[in-house]
Amino acid sequence: MGSYYYLMAQLPFLTYEQKPPMSSAAFKALAESLMIEDDAALLKAIHLDPDAVDESSSIDCNFIDGWKSWERTLRLNLERDRAVKLKRDSLSMAEPPFYPADAAAVALKAVNSDSSPLDTEIFLDKARWNAIDNLAGNDYFDRNNVYAYLLKLMLIERRLLFDVERGFAEYKSLYASIIESAQNAGEHK
Repeated sequence: MGSYYYLMAQLPFLTYEQKPPMSSAAFKALAESLMIEDDAALLKAIHLDPDAVDESSSIDCNFIDGWKSWERTLRLNLERDRAVKLKRDSLSMAEPPFYPADAAAVALKAVNSDSSPLDTEIFLDKARWNAIDNLAGNDYFDRNNVYAYLLKLMLIERRLLFDVERGFAEYKSLYASIIESAQNAGEHK
Protein backbone atom coordinates (compact mmCIF):
# COMPACT_ATOMS: atom_id res chain seq x y z
CA MET A 1 0.00 0.00 0.00
CA GLY A 2 1.39 3.35 -1.00
CA SER A 3 1.17 6.82 0.43
CA TYR A 4 -0.71 9.28 -1.75
CA TYR A 5 0.48 12.53 -0.24
CA TYR A 6 0.83 14.28 -3.59
CA LEU A 7 -2.66 13.28 -4.71
CA MET A 8 -4.51 13.98 -1.47
CA ALA A 9 -2.64 17.19 -0.56
CA GLN A 10 -3.81 18.90 -3.75
CA LEU A 11 -7.50 18.09 -3.24
CA PRO A 12 -9.98 20.51 -1.68
CA PHE A 13 -11.76 19.40 1.49
CA LEU A 14 -15.26 18.07 0.74
CA THR A 15 -18.51 18.81 2.52
CA TYR A 16 -21.83 17.22 1.65
CA GLU A 17 -23.56 20.55 0.95
CA GLN A 18 -21.02 21.88 -1.57
CA LYS A 19 -20.86 21.65 -5.32
CA PRO A 20 -18.28 19.07 -6.34
CA PRO A 21 -14.90 20.56 -7.24
CA MET A 22 -14.69 17.93 -10.02
CA SER A 23 -16.73 15.00 -11.25
CA SER A 24 -16.17 11.56 -9.82
CA ALA A 25 -15.04 10.43 -13.29
CA ALA A 26 -12.42 13.22 -13.45
CA PHE A 27 -11.19 12.34 -9.96
CA LYS A 28 -10.99 8.66 -10.86
CA ALA A 29 -8.88 9.49 -13.93
CA LEU A 30 -6.59 11.71 -11.85
CA ALA A 31 -6.24 9.11 -9.11
CA GLU A 32 -5.55 6.29 -11.58
CA SER A 33 -2.67 8.28 -13.04
CA LEU A 34 -1.06 8.81 -9.61
CA MET A 35 -1.70 5.50 -7.84
CA ILE A 36 0.21 2.25 -7.98
CA GLU A 37 -1.43 -0.19 -10.36
CA ASP A 38 -2.96 -2.56 -7.77
CA ASP A 39 -4.51 0.30 -5.77
CA ALA A 40 -5.73 2.07 -8.92
CA ALA A 41 -7.40 -1.14 -10.12
CA LEU A 42 -9.59 -1.10 -7.00
CA LEU A 43 -11.11 2.24 -8.04
CA LYS A 44 -13.37 0.20 -10.33
CA ALA A 45 -14.87 -1.43 -7.21
CA ILE A 46 -15.99 1.89 -5.72
CA HIS A 47 -19.75 2.36 -6.11
CA LEU A 48 -22.60 3.65 -3.99
CA ASP A 49 -24.46 0.41 -4.72
CA PRO A 50 -22.72 -2.48 -2.94
CA ASP A 51 -23.93 -4.95 -5.55
CA ALA A 52 -22.68 -2.96 -8.55
CA VAL A 53 -19.39 -4.86 -8.66
CA ASP A 54 -18.98 -8.44 -9.80
CA GLU A 55 -18.56 -10.42 -6.57
CA SER A 56 -16.54 -13.14 -8.29
CA SER A 57 -13.49 -10.89 -8.36
CA SER A 58 -11.58 -10.83 -5.11
CA ILE A 59 -11.22 -7.43 -3.46
CA ASP A 60 -8.43 -7.21 -0.92
CA CYS A 61 -9.34 -3.94 0.74
CA ASN A 62 -10.84 -3.52 4.20
CA PHE A 63 -12.24 -0.10 3.29
CA ILE A 64 -14.14 -1.36 0.22
CA ASP A 65 -15.34 -4.49 2.01
CA GLY A 66 -16.41 -2.38 5.00
CA TRP A 67 -18.28 0.08 2.77
CA LYS A 68 -20.09 -2.68 0.92
CA SER A 69 -21.04 -4.36 4.19
CA TRP A 70 -22.30 -1.08 5.69
CA GLU A 71 -24.34 -0.12 2.63
CA ARG A 72 -25.76 -3.62 2.17
CA THR A 73 -26.81 -3.70 5.85
CA LEU A 74 -28.45 -0.29 5.45
CA ARG A 75 -30.37 -1.31 2.33
CA LEU A 76 -31.55 -4.68 3.66
CA ASN A 77 -32.68 -3.13 6.94
CA LEU A 78 -34.48 -0.33 5.07
CA GLU A 79 -36.33 -2.97 3.03
CA ARG A 80 -37.33 -4.97 6.10
CA ASP A 81 -38.24 -1.93 8.23
CA ARG A 82 -40.39 -0.47 5.44
CA ALA A 83 -42.19 -3.81 5.01
CA VAL A 84 -42.88 -3.95 8.75
CA LYS A 85 -44.10 -0.35 8.83
CA LEU A 86 -46.41 -0.95 5.85
CA LYS A 87 -47.56 -4.25 7.40
CA ARG A 88 -46.44 -6.16 4.33
CA ASP A 89 -45.40 -9.77 4.52
CA SER A 90 -41.67 -9.77 5.07
CA LEU A 91 -41.42 -13.50 5.68
CA SER A 92 -40.02 -14.01 2.19
CA MET A 93 -37.05 -11.82 3.10
CA ALA A 94 -34.07 -13.21 4.92
CA GLU A 95 -33.34 -11.55 8.24
CA PRO A 96 -31.08 -8.60 7.42
CA PRO A 97 -27.72 -8.34 9.14
CA PHE A 98 -27.56 -6.23 12.25
CA TYR A 99 -23.86 -5.47 11.83
CA PRO A 100 -22.69 -2.81 11.31
CA ALA A 101 -25.14 -1.76 14.01
CA ASP A 102 -25.00 1.92 13.06
CA ALA A 103 -26.26 1.07 9.54
CA ALA A 104 -29.20 -0.90 10.96
CA ALA A 105 -29.97 1.97 13.37
CA VAL A 106 -29.86 4.54 10.56
CA ALA A 107 -32.34 2.45 8.55
CA LEU A 108 -34.76 2.22 11.46
CA LYS A 109 -34.52 5.95 12.16
CA ALA A 110 -35.09 6.79 8.47
CA VAL A 111 -38.17 4.56 8.19
CA ASN A 112 -39.70 5.93 11.39
CA SER A 113 -39.01 9.53 10.47
CA ASP A 114 -41.84 11.94 9.74
CA SER A 115 -39.59 13.86 7.34
CA SER A 116 -40.27 14.36 3.66
CA PRO A 117 -38.83 11.78 1.25
CA LEU A 118 -36.20 14.34 0.19
CA ASP A 119 -35.16 15.05 3.79
CA THR A 120 -35.00 11.31 4.47
CA GLU A 121 -32.72 10.76 1.46
CA ILE A 122 -30.47 13.59 2.64
CA PHE A 123 -30.42 12.05 6.14
CA LEU A 124 -29.41 8.69 4.64
CA ASP A 125 -26.68 10.26 2.53
CA LYS A 126 -25.26 12.15 5.50
CA ALA A 127 -25.19 8.87 7.43
CA ARG A 128 -23.35 7.31 4.49
CA TRP A 129 -20.89 10.22 4.57
CA ASN A 130 -20.20 9.61 8.27
CA ALA A 131 -19.75 5.87 7.65
CA ILE A 132 -17.24 6.64 4.89
CA ASP A 133 -15.29 8.89 7.29
CA ASN A 134 -15.27 6.19 9.95
CA LEU A 135 -14.14 3.51 7.50
CA ALA A 136 -11.41 5.65 5.94
CA GLY A 137 -9.37 5.90 9.11
CA ASN A 138 -6.89 8.51 10.26
CA ASP A 139 -4.13 8.23 7.66
CA TYR A 140 -5.34 10.90 5.24
CA PHE A 141 -2.71 10.00 2.66
CA ASP A 142 -3.41 6.27 2.27
CA ARG A 143 -5.48 4.54 -0.38
CA ASN A 144 -8.55 4.29 1.87
CA ASN A 145 -8.91 8.06 1.86
CA VAL A 146 -8.52 8.14 -1.93
CA TYR A 147 -11.42 5.67 -2.14
CA ALA A 148 -13.38 7.66 0.46
CA TYR A 149 -12.90 10.86 -1.56
CA LEU A 150 -14.31 9.14 -4.64
CA LEU A 151 -17.35 7.89 -2.72
CA LYS A 152 -17.96 11.35 -1.28
CA LEU A 153 -17.86 12.87 -4.76
CA MET A 154 -20.43 10.28 -5.82
CA LEU A 155 -22.66 11.23 -2.88
CA ILE A 156 -22.42 14.92 -3.78
CA GLU A 157 -23.31 14.09 -7.40
CA ARG A 158 -26.27 12.03 -6.17
CA ARG A 159 -27.47 14.96 -4.03
CA LEU A 160 -27.33 17.26 -7.04
CA LEU A 161 -29.83 14.95 -8.75
CA PHE A 162 -32.40 15.76 -6.05
CA ASP A 163 -34.54 18.40 -7.67
CA VAL A 164 -37.53 19.44 -5.57
CA GLU A 165 -39.44 21.14 -8.38
CA ARG A 166 -38.91 18.30 -10.85
CA GLY A 167 -39.79 15.75 -8.16
CA PHE A 168 -43.00 17.58 -7.26
CA ALA A 169 -43.96 17.90 -10.95
CA GLU A 170 -43.35 14.15 -11.39
CA TYR A 171 -45.44 13.44 -8.29
CA LYS A 172 -48.34 15.59 -9.59
CA SER A 173 -48.17 13.88 -12.97
CA LEU A 174 -48.15 10.41 -11.42
CA TYR A 175 -50.96 11.32 -9.03
CA ALA A 176 -53.07 12.71 -11.90
CA SER A 177 -52.59 9.52 -13.92
CA ILE A 178 -53.64 7.40 -10.93
CA ILE A 179 -56.78 9.50 -10.41
CA GLU A 180 -57.57 9.32 -14.13
CA SER A 181 -57.11 5.55 -14.17
CA ALA A 182 -59.35 5.17 -11.13
CA GLN A 183 -62.04 7.35 -12.75
CA ASN A 184 -61.83 5.40 -16.01
CA ALA A 185 -62.08 2.11 -14.13
CA GLY A 186 -65.19 3.41 -12.33
CA GLU A 187 -66.83 4.43 -15.63
CA HIS A 188 -66.35 0.96 -17.13
CA LYS A 189 -68.23 -0.85 -14.36
